[in-house]
Amino acid sequence: MHDHGSEGHNRSHDHSHGHGHSHGLGGHSHVSLPAEGMTLILGGAVVATFALVGVELVAGYAGHSIALVSDALHNLTDVPTLVLSWFATRWAKKPPTPQKTYGYHRAGILAAFVNAMLLSLVSVALIYESVVRLRSPVEVKTDLMLWVSVFALLINGGITFAVTGGRRDLNVRSIWVHNLGDALSNLAIIAGAITIHYTGQSWVDPVIGMAIGAMVFWSGIGILRESTHILLEGMPRSIDLESVARAMLRIPGVQEVHDVHIWTLGTDLNALSCHICIPDMHMEDSAKILAQVHEILEREFKITHTTIQFERAGLAADSNLYMPEPVQRSVS
Repeated sequence: MHDHGSEGHNRSHDHSHGHGHSHGLGGHSHVSLPAEGMTLILGGAVVATFALVGVELVAGYAGHSIALVSDALHNLTDVPTLVLSWFATRWAKKPPTPQKTYGYHRAGILAAFVNAMLLSLVSVALIYESVVRLRSPVEVKTDLMLWVSVFALLINGGITFAVTGGRRDLNVRSIWVHNLGDALSNLAIIAGAITIHYTGQSWVDPVIGMAIGAMVFWSGIGILRESTHILLEGMPRSIDLESVARAMLRIPGVQEVHDVHIWTLGTDLNALSCHICIPDMHMEDSAKILAQVHEILEREFKITHTTIQFERAGLAADSNLYMPEPVQRSVS
C-alpha cells in the first residue's frame, strides 16, 4: 500500500489474492485448473483415439465402409484437439514469470478457442459429407460397421465420461463437447447399420449424420463465442458492473467508485481494478476499508484478484471514466 501526497491524491495500491494463492520469488501461483489428474486423462485419450483411428481405417477398408473411414478421419481431427488441451492443462499450472506475470491461465482459453474453430469446421465437413452420402448411397458390410461403431462408442463415451468432472474449464468443456459429438456419431452409425441391415433404407445414416453435425456446430460456435469474449477482456457474463459498484458503495467511507474494469484471467479466476474515492483518514482506517472491499467482492461476486486505487474524495479524477459516469453514494 502506497501513500502519495502529490497532486492532492491519497492513493493506495493493493493486490488481493483469494484462497489457494501462494507467493514466491517469481510472483504468485494460482490453483491449477482443471483438477490434478486431468493431464493424465487427456494423455490417455490421445493414445486411445490413435488406436481407434487405426481400427476404423482398417475395418473401413476391409468392409468397404465409407462411413467408418469418414468416422476415422473425424476421430483423427480429435488428436490435435486433445494434444492442444493436454499442453494447455500443463501450461496452466506453470507459475508466473517476469514476462508472464499473470501466469499461463489463458492457455486453456486459447486452446478452447482453437478447438472450437476445429470443431465448427469439422461439423460443416460432416454435414457436407452427409448430404453427399444421401445423394449417393453406399453399400456397406453392416455387421462390421456395427461392431466397430460399438468399439468406437466405448472409446469416445469413456473419454466423455472421464472429462465430465472438468467441464467448468472452458478448455476441457471443448473436449467434452467434441467427444460427446463423436459418441453420438457412433450411435448414429450403429442405428444406421441396424436400420440398413433390416430395412435396406440407406438414407437413414446420412440424415442422422446431418442432425449430429448441426448439433456439434452449434456447440462449437458457443464455445468459440465464449472464448473470444474472454480473450477480448470482456466482462464475466455472471457479473453486472453496476451491481459491483453499488456493493462497494455500501461500505462506510466509500463515497464514489469509477474506472471499474472486470475481466477473466482463467476458469473461475476473475479480476477487478477500480478507483475508490474516500475522505481524508489515517492509513490504518483506509486499510480497513480496503479489507472490506476485498471481502465483499470475493463473497458476492467471486472476484479474487483485485487492484484498488484510493483517491481523495472531492477532487476531480485524473483519468477517463469507464462506467461512463462515476457511481456515487446517494445523498439522503
